[in-house]
Amino acid sequence: FKDTIYAKENPDKIIVYKDGGKAFTNSDGLVWVSAYDKNLWKYNVTVAKEAAKAGFNEIQFDYVRFPASNGGKLDKVLNYRNTDNLTKAEAIQKYLNYAKKELEPYQVYVSADIYGQVGSSSDDMALGQFWEAVSSEVDYVSPMMYPSHYGKGVYGLTVPDANPYKTVYQSTKDSINRNNNIDSPAIIRPWIQAFTAAWVKGHIAYGPNEIKEQVKAMKDLGVDEYILWSPTNRYEKFF
Repeated sequence: FKDTIYAKENPDKIIVYKDGGKAFTNSDGLVWVSAYDKNLWKYNVTVAKEAAKAGFNEIQFDYVRFPASNGGKLDKVLNYRNTDNLTKAEAIQKYLNYAKKELEPYQVYVSADIYGQVGSSSDDMALGQFWEAVSSEVDYVSPMMYPSHYGKGVYGLTVPDANPYKTVYQSTKDSINRNNNIDSPAIIRPWIQAFTAAWVKGHIAYGPNEIKEQVKAMKDLGVDEYILWSPTNRYEKFF
């Protein structure tokens, strides 16, 4: 739902401040379209259908959330254009349910990226990503378990980035426990860290050993699928 092209063409669909109508942006300055916009639901799924027709066997939805809003503290001043009076989590769940049904004739897998800490959070983190509401609607759920993205003290670790095994182990463990609440949960297939987070105080350099530590953490819990991510899209040095 972070789609600048669609937002430019549909300025009446973007998230704005109630007072004055100025477009809301995060620190990157990019506007967001509301996840309540059913026209965007249809647009996204139409693109997904084109990908399926082209031969791709999986459709993975990224940014399937509302923007970070200071933990929801900004909700009272933002206009999400919520005409159906749904919660954020309900909107995301209904979107994924709609997408899965629409894509069934194409025989593709459907997956969704979510924040790594969603499995450890009792709520939707004010993003609309409530674990059970996502995992129950897709084939694969991919929490982004980059240790660098966990704050100081999370899981009792002073610097999660410097503890790839412990961070991914605890995040995976919590995610598995949440899946146990669902009759037909998605397969857990995390994104893991293949980059060095130089901006994190106390960070460590990531290479093959750090990849192995993350993979071992997952496999020790029975999760044997994962995806690597690097913002540079270069992975040679990690193998």
